[in-house]
Amino acid sequence: MDHLQTQGISLPRLGLGTFRMQGDVCRAAVESALALGYRHIDTAEMYANEDAVGRAIASSVVPRRGLHVTTKVWHENLAPDAIRRTFDTSLKKLGLEFVDLYLVHWPSRSMNLPAVFETMVKLKEEGLTRAIGVANFTMALLKTTVEEIRAPIACNQIEYHVMLGQSKVKRCLDNKGIPLVAYSPLLQGCAASDATLMEIGKKHNATGGQVALKWLLDQHGVAAIPKPSRAESQKANLDALNVELDSDDRRAIGALPKDKRLVNPGFAPVWD
Repeated sequence: MDHLQTQGISLPRLGLGTFRMQGDVCRAAVESALALGYRHIDTAEMYANEDAVGRAIASSVVPRRGLHVTTKVWHENLAPDAIRRTFDTSLKKLGLEFVDLYLVHWPSRSMNLPAVFETMVKLKEEGLTRAIGVANFTMALLKTTVEEIRAPIACNQIEYHVMLGQSKVKRCLDNKGIPLVAYSPLLQGCAASDATLMEIGKKHNATGGQVALKWLLDQHGVAAIPKPSRAESQKANLDALNVELDSDDRRAIGALPKDKRLVNPGFAPVWD
């Protein structure tokens, strides 16, 4: 498994997302992923599954230092005291002494960015999180965060897949040396049935989903967190690492529509 080095942490490029997994389903999914070799688990306060993730980690034989755990603070809790309170709750639910990466899950129109990152940096300085970062940040927000506040951002986690062009944001991140962590990398399951991806997959004895995932992971500075709950799907995503796409494949994928945004809640920022 390749890793991305960022702000003092080593981030496995393929992780397990856990959105919409809860209870025993989530616990079993994390347990099977860890048994298969995953070492990057992504959760969040809003997912209401940090306790299940924590139980799976506690039952695993994987050493804590060999595991990367990301969690996030919800956009309604970005006041400094709320960040601290929320973080303490997340850590308790996970049953961990620290997390590896703590993210602002979504920006808020009312947030005080300097105060947000002052609090986040304190958590890092206290050793409670090894790194901090953001999710769903636009280029303007990244510019303010990195250039004006000078926050040590380890990643921007955003929706990114074969049918959503993120070239402007990715170029901005590349210029600043910040990794992009792609959520919904398989178009929430739709990649498997896309005709173009399926045709490419036939060339490589792979599925459309594996093609979509490898297209992302072939890119510099990109990690991905698909969220399969079943062990066979988790293994299929690991096997995608062995797919070798050629220039014709990449041209065909490049010709796909790039305007299919799947996640766009009412509180989302104005996208770049």
